[in-house]
Amino acid sequence: MSVDLPASWRRAWRGIGARDDGDALCAALLSAYREPQRRYHTLQHLGECIDLFERVGALAAHPAEVEVGLWFHDAVYDVQRSDNEARSAEWLREAAGAAGIGADVTERVRALIMATRHAALPQGGDEQLLVDIDLAILAADDARFAEYERQIRAEYAFVPDATFAARRRAVLARFRDRERIYSTPRLHDELERAARANLARAIAASHA
Repeated sequence: MSVDLPASWRRAWRGIGARDDGDALCAALLSAYREPQRRYHTLQHLGECIDLFERVGALAAHPAEVEVGLWFHDAVYDVQRSDNEARSAEWLREAAGAAGIGADVTERVRALIMATRHAALPQGGDEQLLVDIDLAILAADDARFAEYERQIRAEYAFVPDATFAARRRAVLARFRDRERIYSTPRLHDELERAARANLARAIAASHA
C-alpha cells in the first residue's frame, strides 16, 4: 500500500468547498492518528481506508465528503470513552465552519462520521460506502487480520483477559449476525465471504 495522505487531504478538503488547503488541520489530524494510546486506530488504518477509497470512491454520490469523513472518523480516539465519534464530528464541524464550508455539506459529513459508531445499519449510499470501507479490515488476509486482532487487544490492554474476550466476542458476533456485513454491492461481493470466515475464526478463538 502506498497512499499519499497529504494529497488525499487536499483533494478532499478542497472538494467539500474549503477556502484553503487546510494544511495545519491536516498536520493536526496526522498527529492525532499518531497518538501513543492508539494501536489499531492509527495512520495504518487511515491509510488502508484511503487506499480502498481511491479504488471505490467513484461509487459515492459525494466522494469528497466520504473522503473527509474517513479522515475524521477516528480523529478523536480515547479507548476509555464512548463519545469518540461525536467528538470527532464536533472537530469536523468547527473546522468546516472556520473554512467556510456550507452547513449542508458539514452536516452530511458529520452524519458520515457518526455512522462509524456502528450502532445501526448505515442509511444512504455514502454512509454505506464509508462504513464498508471502515469495516474492510474484517476481510483482511490472515496475517493482517491477526495483526488487527493483536492491535485491538493492545488498545484494551487495561481490560482483564476474560472480560476482554467476552466483550470482543459480543462485538464480533454483532457483525456476524447481520444479514449483510457490507451494504454496497461491490464491496459485499469482494469482502463478505472473507469477513465471515475471519469472524468465525475469531469468535471461536475467543472461547479458547
